[in-house]
Amino acid sequence: MGAVFFYHLTRQPLEVTLGMLLTKSLERGWRVVVRGTDPARLDWLDAKLWLEPEEGFLPHGLAGGKFDAEQPVLLTTALEAPNAPSCLIAVDGAEIRPEETEALERVCILFDGGDGAAVQAARGQWKALTSAGCKAQYWSEESGRWEKKAEA
Repeated sequence: MGAVFFYHLTRQPLEVTLGMLLTKSLERGWRVVVRGTDPARLDWLDAKLWLEPEEGFLPHGLAGGKFDAEQPVLLTTALEAPNAPSCLIAVDGAEIRPEETEALERVCILFDGGDGAAVQAARGQWKALTSAGCKAQYWSEESGRWEKKAEA
């Protein structure tokens, strides 16, 4: 069973942290699914990922194409992940089911620390997932670098 890592964004915007996590995941040889809640927001992230990181390339695609199963990184609003990921990254409060963590190396939940509703949603996810027996870590960038602040 993989661990769930909660990333409390307070300094870097979503697209920067997402790019960093995707780069690290691909370096490990993992396929990744990025699950969001709004197709327009995923379109925006898709455009941003084509621009970041400047020194690299993040191969990815939006769900709905005939090559979804082959994508190293697939952006979707669906619960299904046709690209057989090792890592699931949830943004904008996307649903994570406890049983999903059993088949994955890692689940990452990114949430905006400046958005009270996003913080409350992440707290709810922490409680639901840890109550279901999932291992979880809470990471904060408040000090200027990522630090693990809690573990359950």
